[in-house]
Amino acid sequence: MKQIDLMYQTMLAELGQRSLDAAWTADFPPEGRFTPVTVKQKRYWYFDIPDGQGGRTRRYVGPGDDPEIAKRVEEFQIQKDDLRARRRIVTTLTREGGMVSPDRMSGDIIEALAAGGLFRLRGVLIGTTAFQTYAGILSVRLPGPTIMTGDADIAQDFAISHEVEDSLPPILELLRSVDSTFRPIPHRSGQAASSSFQNKDGYKVEFLTSNRGSDDYMDQPAKMPALGGASADPLRFLDFLIRDPIRTVVLHKSGVPVTVPAPERYAVHKLIVASRRHNDGQSAIKRDKDVKQAGILFEALLQTRRSSDLALAYNEAWERGEAWKEGIRTGAAMLTDDAKDRLTDCLRTGWKEIGEEVTLPF
Repeated sequence: MKQIDLMYQTMLAELGQRSLDAAWTADFPPEGRFTPVTVKQKRYWYFDIPDGQGGRTRRYVGPGDDPEIAKRVEEFQIQKDDLRARRRIVTTLTREGGMVSPDRMSGDIIEALAAGGLFRLRGVLIGTTAFQTYAGILSVRLPGPTIMTGDADIAQDFAISHEVEDSLPPILELLRSVDSTFRPIPHRSGQAASSSFQNKDGYKVEFLTSNRGSDDYMDQPAKMPALGGASADPLRFLDFLIRDPIRTVVLHKSGVPVTVPAPERYAVHKLIVASRRHNDGQSAIKRDKDVKQAGILFEALLQTRRSSDLALAYNEAWERGEAWKEGIRTGAAMLTDDAKDRLTDCLRTGWKEIGEEVTLPF
């Protein structure tokens, strides 16, 4: 697997910082002010903006103990944007640096959701659009067939959506600002709620959330107050994927700061997801893509000396119970022989680094 040159890695880091600065400035204009608020004995930052009529509107910023937020509160008045320079960086990274940009529709959708506050409200970009960002995060070139997509998948923790006391603008308005043909798809449960939206060309945006409770919640749309009127489909295993997500940047236009799952969690989760796919139609195609993406990440994590990260994530999933073990075993059995070898090498190397025994799935 070919690595990306250090020069381009450095450029990506600079782009990420500048894009985050720009997004922060757009979200928090100079006329507003930061306000600490205690909710259920936890401290959070909010941002108050005058509404021009003597009142104010309030936006959620994030946890009060987040050092990145604390730093930005201090530097609020001195942040600057450099749009043209960031666009040049994006062009260089994608044309020369071997990194990946999303298709135009995916990029525009992610940009609109980010501008609406999705990632500020702790939404997480998942699926192939997240996988595309791992080229920059892991500094490796990704094979083309594994990075094509025709949809955007968004996740948010159920408890977070209910606790932040803030929301995106109406989700359908955000999507129609990109393509006026977006419409809500009726939920399969028959309830008057939508967790997915589609345009006339079949491009789909889906919202998902974790389900750690009763099976009664499966196939029922979950109410998500922070998602601008969208519901979300509760899924098993999703809480593992979106735990401790990382910040990065999608290489679209001048760079869009996003939050994605850690690559080691993504890889393990893909094995489990693949094990639950059907053997025919689109489900089989998605299953094969899941397995290929997992194999690529095992190789990348081994090559970039992040074996301990994979070992820790793998052990966490393995220790969650028999359903998790069976999912990992079944998904791992679908890997090619080379990918199985990479997984084995990565886990054994990680085991030596973290000093914990790893139970192989084979």
